[in-house]
Amino acid sequence: MSIAPNATQPPAYELEPYRSLDSGELTARIQAVRREWGKRLVILGHHYQQDEVIALADFRGDSYKLSELAAASEDCQAIAFCGVHFMAETADVLANRPERLAKRDGRRVSVILPDLAAGCPMADMAEIGQVEDCWRQLSAVIDTEDVTPVTYINSAADLKAFCGLHGGIVCTSSNAAAVLRWALARRSRVLFFPDQHLGRNTALRMGIATAEMPLWDPNRGPLGGNTEQEIRDGRVMLWQGCCSVHQEFLPGHVQRFRAEYPGIRVIVHPECMRAVVDAADEIGSTGKIIQAVESAPPGTRWAIGTEIHLVERLKHEHPEQEIHFLSPTFCMCTTMYRIDLPHLCWSLENLAAGTPVNVIRVDDEIARWALVSLERMLEVK
Repeated sequence: MSIAPNATQPPAYELEPYRSLDSGELTARIQAVRREWGKRLVILGHHYQQDEVIALADFRGDSYKLSELAAASEDCQAIAFCGVHFMAETADVLANRPERLAKRDGRRVSVILPDLAAGCPMADMAEIGQVEDCWRQLSAVIDTEDVTPVTYINSAADLKAFCGLHGGIVCTSSNAAAVLRWALARRSRVLFFPDQHLGRNTALRMGIATAEMPLWDPNRGPLGGNTEQEIRDGRVMLWQGCCSVHQEFLPGHVQRFRAEYPGIRVIVHPECMRAVVDAADEIGSTGKIIQAVESAPPGTRWAIGTEIHLVERLKHEHPEQEIHFLSPTFCMCTTMYRIDLPHLCWSLENLAAGTPVNVIRVDDEIARWALVSLERMLEVK
């Protein structure tokens, strides 16, 4: 991730004064920029974002859907991505891919992340140097020409590029099974990162045994804490990574709701640990969770295991159903929460003034190979 230089621009507006403004004034000023820019500006809001920001988004959805929508716009000149850094990177790769640049005579779409501190702890659990070291170690035990690297879309652009370069692919939580089938049809092994739970839960439902899924921990020494035989026996090698939000849901939470609310439906995200997924009635991506609630009859009782802002929004939008948050504790994506009205207003007013801040620009070579792995994902049905 890199920030576009502003050396020839006027000084950028400072953020601090925006913190003292109330939400009404901030919203009005954001709306003023939107009116000025019209279709040239697209504001994207991830499902986990707080409500006052989501209310200002042109589109809301999961990370890949949002990037696709923005990249498809013919008029867009700037994207404000109210999400986290890997999402903004993906938007930059897709919005500025070669065929899009050609249509715009080389003009790039600026992708802005209102707060650069909005990262993803899961994505940070697999760094490119660690993955390259893993690949080197694996090559001493098995033929890595027979290994397909698969990265979850919740990862940095350089990991997507690593997959593109090595015949690999990106997956989302909704198409992980299709991607694993694609990968194993071409090579006999998969290296799956950074989320172990998505990889394990998906592979188990495909009939792959636990013994065939060694866990690679980059902090446990040689071979990620595995023996050479465990690596040789592995079909889906998992990375020691997880989502800090979905990791908080426990089997006991499911048991408590079943005891207190007979007949309740429990649906959880596949980033939850195996024991939680096994205890649930349904497992699904963010999109599938929303779809399940929207299509359920009035009076349905739900306990939902995913980020709390989405659950609370579903509760508000579907008063005809009884919706509960699965955990007794407040599980939220704290880095996503960094994107707030002051940051959004500050970044948009700087954009309008010609002093863009927090512009995400993926290195051209990384973008080229990351696009390869993303396009492979799009081809998998």
